[in-house]
Amino acid sequence: MTASYRYDVEILHLLVSSGHAYFGRARDGAAEVPTTDAEQVDVVSGKGIVGDRFFGKAAHMDAAVTLIAIESLEAMAAELGVAPFDPLLTRRNVVLRGAHLAPLLGEEFALESGGGLVRLRGGRPAHPCAWMDQVLAPGAHAAMRGRGGVRCQPLSDGILRRGPAVLISPVPLDPDKAGTATLLRASRLP
Repeated sequence: MTASYRYDVEILHLLVSSGHAYFGRARDGAAEVPTTDAEQVDVVSGKGIVGDRFFGKAAHMDAAVTLIAIESLEAMAAELGVAPFDPLLTRRNVVLRGAHLAPLLGEEFALESGGGLVRLRGGRPAHPCAWMDQVLAPGAHAAMRGRGGVRCQPLSDGILRRGPAVLISPVPLDPDKAGTATLLRASRLP
């Protein structure tokens, strides 16, 4: 990665959960699964976060670590006129402050948080599921479209720690747009 831009960010939360709370549970309701807001997590290249539900799963190798900007959640809550959301309910692994994530889709970038450098490749948007209307607020599912974060492939081993961090990007980012929804393609579904 030839990085040319460095941004001071903050890692607010590091979610690790061994099970899925929402996936595949349309009729059963959200599952009670062990979830940790860790001080630090171990990232393994090509596998994800040790102990997380996506770790080493073949179907998720290119999207094993999910990132979201807290500004997205703050903007959504303001738009919906509700109290601030608990960011852990979104089930994203890494909650950042000051990170404009949309331009990182398809790019190799890194996070440095006192545990060395963790290199990632932005794979695809982390689209919200319909559960957001129930666990966050009515209307949250629609409000989260285009700002649900990014699913990433880990390209190196390392440790991510909560607190001050540096986001190293090969493309310019605009931290003031961290909470702005990105334009999504029209759905092919009716």
